[in-house]
Amino acid sequence: MLARFAGEWVGEETLATTRWGPGGPATGYATARLQLNGRVLVQDYREERDGNTALQAHAVFVAEPDHDQYSLYWFDSFGFVPGTPAPGLWNGERLTFVRSSPRGQTRHVYAFENEDTFTLQLESSFNGGVSWERVMSGVYRRIA
Repeated sequence: MLARFAGEWVGEETLATTRWGPGGPATGYATARLQLNGRVLVQDYREERDGNTALQAHAVFVAEPDHDQYSLYWFDSFGFVPGTPAPGLWNGERLTFVRSSPRGQTRHVYAFENEDTFTLQLESSFNGGVSWERVMSGVYRRIA
């Protein structure tokens, strides 16, 4: 299933105003490649706002031995480093991860519309998952 993310992508993003920065439109660029016999996907991501790079991230997605179980290791230019991997699960066309750190939780929800389009929603929780705040939503299209 990770092979679906391989390639180059560009996306239109809408960011909410959060403790990490102001809201507004952005453009996201991702390049992802499969490694280690297709069990690992390495993704490099950058977000541009007003022609400048606002965020960079390096993500490592791992297909676990159990069916439909995945892990996400997320590193970004805001200084987030994984203490432990975020567990993930495929459910139909949707892959969901929840990252936890001393700063709170972030839920990543990737949903494929077709082979060349997926959406991503990021939400944060600062109360153990009782309530969630939208951080970002984006629609990404394959460009290569």
